[in-house]
Amino acid sequence: MHLNMELTRLLSIPLTLALALAFLLSVARLCDATSESIIGSRETCDTEGEDVTVKIVNTKCFRCICKNGFVECLKRQCPNVEGCYALLEPRDDECCYKCTGCIHNGTYHASETEWTETDPCLIFTCKAGIITRAKLECYTPCSNPKPAPRGQCCPTCDGCLVNGQKVTADRSVTTEDPCVTCRCNNNKLICAKLACPILSCPVSRIVHDPGKCCPRCRGSARFFLPPKGACMIDMRVIDSGSFHKVDVCTWCNCTNSMLSCERHTCPVLECPSEPSQNPMTRHCCPKCPTVLESRASCSYGGRTYQAIGLNVLFCPRQDGENWNLDSCKTCTCKQGKVRCAMPMCPQLNLPCPPNSKLEHPEGQCCPRCVESDGICTVFGDPHYRTFDGKFYSFKGACKYQLVTDCVSRTFSIRVTNDARRTKSSAWTKTIALKIGDLKVNLGQKMRVKVNGKKVNLPYHITNRLDINCTTDSVIVNTHIGIKVLWDGISFLEVSVPSSYRGRLCGLCGNFNSQTKDDFTTRRGRLLQDAQKFGQSWVVSAKKTCTRSPRLGNVEKEERCRGRNHRLCNRLKSQIFDPCHKKVNPMMFFKACIQDMCECPTQHCYCQSFMAYAHECKRLGIQLPHWRKATRCRTIWDQLTNSANSTCHGFN
Repeated sequence: MHLNMELTRLLSIPLTLALALAFLLSVARLCDATSESIIGSRETCDTEGEDVTVKIVNTKCFRCICKNGFVECLKRQCPNVEGCYALLEPRDDECCYKCTGCIHNGTYHASETEWTETDPCLIFTCKAGIITRAKLECYTPCSNPKPAPRGQCCPTCDGCLVNGQKVTADRSVTTEDPCVTCRCNNNKLICAKLACPILSCPVSRIVHDPGKCCPRCRGSARFFLPPKGACMIDMRVIDSGSFHKVDVCTWCNCTNSMLSCERHTCPVLECPSEPSQNPMTRHCCPKCPTVLESRASCSYGGRTYQAIGLNVLFCPRQDGENWNLDSCKTCTCKQGKVRCAMPMCPQLNLPCPPNSKLEHPEGQCCPRCVESDGICTVFGDPHYRTFDGKFYSFKGACKYQLVTDCVSRTFSIRVTNDARRTKSSAWTKTIALKIGDLKVNLGQKMRVKVNGKKVNLPYHITNRLDINCTTDSVIVNTHIGIKVLWDGISFLEVSVPSSYRGRLCGLCGNFNSQTKDDFTTRRGRLLQDAQKFGQSWVVSAKKTCTRSPRLGNVEKEERCRGRNHRLCNRLKSQIFDPCHKKVNPMMFFKACIQDMCECPTQHCYCQSFMAYAHECKRLGIQLPHWRKATRCRTIWDQLTNSANSTCHGFN
């Protein structure tokens, strides 16, 4: 009923205005349909990393998991449709909008694709249902270009250097004319310029980004279909069989609802002074001035650079070749004019995918999405958080395989758990890291051994190993990217590079971005019980265990949990309040209560606090005073006996 009233109202007003209103309505609807997350109160959860089923609209578009103790529902990754004003509605079995493609000579081409047919210099582009046909304009930045290879359009230059900028097989480069793209293949340089594709959005939505070749459409939307056989561009309906002039360089033709445009590509100009274009002449392309000014030097940024003739040898006064302006731009002096080139950064589909983060390395031009390192945490009466986020407890008091490269055997980390005079509990006692012929042992009170010999910290082996101290930990860094953090009591954190994804096994899981198969035994069997899974990774004889594995007395545990709420409640207090919205403290609170049941020294609550503080730190939340506020600072100093520590000057 509502839809019929809306259509009746649209039909009663002029067509152009109706289309504009339809466009606005479609934008509003699309904003609702493509929400990236579900808004509402935060639901807590216990099974870290596991999928959670919740009653939400259109569940096929969202995946809900337990993350940091909260249910987090994220929209599934969809193709980027930014700039598309010809969106197709998803089918009933689909989640994502798609951009309208093109049909040319009976063949379908997806939006944002290019193709050629018989002439390699004639390029077809499909963008949001509009076909643009344009000729390549070749550019040869060398004095003796080679003829175009068979099947290609442009001549080539030996070597892959453009205005001092190195072109590689995986990195294209552009010049001051951002429409010129240079690529390298088998040490042959190919440069060309192509006209920009026609855009389907209204003029008010077109954006010209500084330094970019082509304008783009801001936002995205879907239109109501134009009359049968007609086309639409810039809010105008083009009848089938009609021609439409977009600008002085472009003509379009509408045939059976498909708009095909021919656009002229302007040649690459290298004028000693800026090219000009007289708007009164209605020429498509700018031209160089009639009188060319010849100079033997270039001025840029208050410095003068010499140019040698018309060759490709450019002579800055400093080093005789070229100069770098910054991490992106390299310049050279040619015919009295500064010529620059810069790499073309790949377009990122932000935000970065799960398990990755945006980085912009110092000294590099382009930002990138980089896979995050895997983190496995062990603390208290051992509680484990695997690389993939599965949270479980295992009270074994033997030696276990914590993590190893089960594919290439590049490293191994084993832990020895000690019962510490308890009947059913255990705590990490020592860690053994092995990489080739290098073995590092970390013990209680921050004692460190390398290949069996006690060492003082900091300790360094060139290109292999660095061991240092912080205010509360020993940190081991290795040449293969494996990192170990140990507090000298029972808190342990292992970090592995993303290159190990899917290659690991042990108590820390397999690091394959899925929690459901983390309980995989040495023989490849998938278990559900944490105790049986932990026992499957024993690596020592039973006589070396400090206690046979057994479960504690449930009734006794319930009584002691009531006694220790007071100490553990600090985790839910204002001391840790800055982090409570990011990381649910309940998992760590429950671990704290459990640890205090048989804690032989009454300090065990500090291990849960430390694990929680580290989770917060990884999310950028600093809790600088938590140790002092919870008395864990004093207790930690006593337990590590810092006066006898292997860290020089440790305090």
